[in-house]
Amino acid sequence: MPYEPPTHSVERSLRATTGAKIIAGVDEVGRGAWAGPVTVCAAVTGLRRPPDGLTDSKLITPKRRTALAVELEKWVTAYALGHASPEEIDELGMTAALRLAAVRALDALPVRPDAVILDGKHDYLGGPWKVRTVIKGDQSCIAVAAASVIAKVRRDSMMAELEAEADCSAYAFAANAGYPSPVHKAALEERGPTRYHRLSWSYLDALPQWRHLKKVRVSAEAVALESGGQLGFDF
Repeated sequence: MPYEPPTHSVERSLRATTGAKIIAGVDEVGRGAWAGPVTVCAAVTGLRRPPDGLTDSKLITPKRRTALAVELEKWVTAYALGHASPEEIDELGMTAALRLAAVRALDALPVRPDAVILDGKHDYLGGPWKVRTVIKGDQSCIAVAAASVIAKVRRDSMMAELEAEADCSAYAFAANAGYPSPVHKAALEERGPTRYHRLSWSYLDALPQWRHLKKVRVSAEAVALESGGQLGFDF
């Protein structure tokens, strides 16, 4: 199905309504994976015309996506990546881990953006950043699409490198990038999770022999209750 190429309309709107001059597009990859980090890319593009074929990374073939990422890394004004590890995801939960990775990416840019365009409907970044959320921003917004492609290619490459490690070769990370797949599930059933797996994820519920490894994240509310603290209630 033909798709409309992304544009700079959101960037232009932010410039007109907020006075922002430096605008970063932000997108993540790895949110639904069983293993590996969640990775966020922040990309600043200006208002220049992007390389041909730019769109949401999921709509591009792996071969073209890899080649396009090389073009984009040279074309963008600036970009940076941030990661949150499996341990941080287990400890903090996904929303906080996404924010951590996004802040790391934004802080690593050579210049601080005046505004951020965030893919999706939920603002997991929050203040002090000026955020505009855009549903399917990786398809409609050039800066977010660029971030989408760079993040996807970089994280896929990181996961493929893990497959070379002796204790990871059975999990087919090069093919599945840590996401659910039959080969990945079979390896988990036989060998259990590696140090790169998220141990708070529900996939462990279906693995009786490894279920004891599952980590349960304790919320701040539960900690306060256990310690006898009050959660803002008046009695």
